[in-house]
Amino acid sequence: MGDTEQATARLRELLSSQLFCVLATQDRGQPYGNLVAFVATDDLSGLVFATSRNTRKYSNIVTDPRVAMLGDSRSNQGSDIGNAVAATALGTVEEVQGDDRERLVALYLAKHPHLEEFVSSPDCAVLTVKIDRYYLVSEFQKVTELAVPD
Repeated sequence: MGDTEQATARLRELLSSQLFCVLATQDRGQPYGNLVAFVATDDLSGLVFATSRNTRKYSNIVTDPRVAMLGDSRSNQGSDIGNAVAATALGTVEEVQGDDRERLVALYLAKHPHLEEFVSSPDCAVLTVKIDRYYLVSEFQKVTELAVPD
């Protein structure tokens, strides 16, 4: 298995094992971070999350849809410095509608069934980050860039 295939396998494992990641948006030039429940699409080209339309993160996304999302495997132990894996995803957010919304909600709820009532709320937006690239960091400073094809 080559480096890219190995990094993609590690990324897939990380994204499937973690329930939450940090979403970074822009609030008039000021970075703003939120913890969000997410799920990755099967081809890793998108990260899906949900939020109420009356939140700061939603307002920030409407103003500037470019975001970063960070997921990691840390356990809050000293050994994380060499053992934890982290991935930063860069991309652009779109609200999903119609058949795409139904398909992505099903994927999202398969990972987060406890959020069914929240996602069913009329005020809830289901969003997907169309990923441009991932940066996977392992072994403290080993960084692998993975571009997502169009």
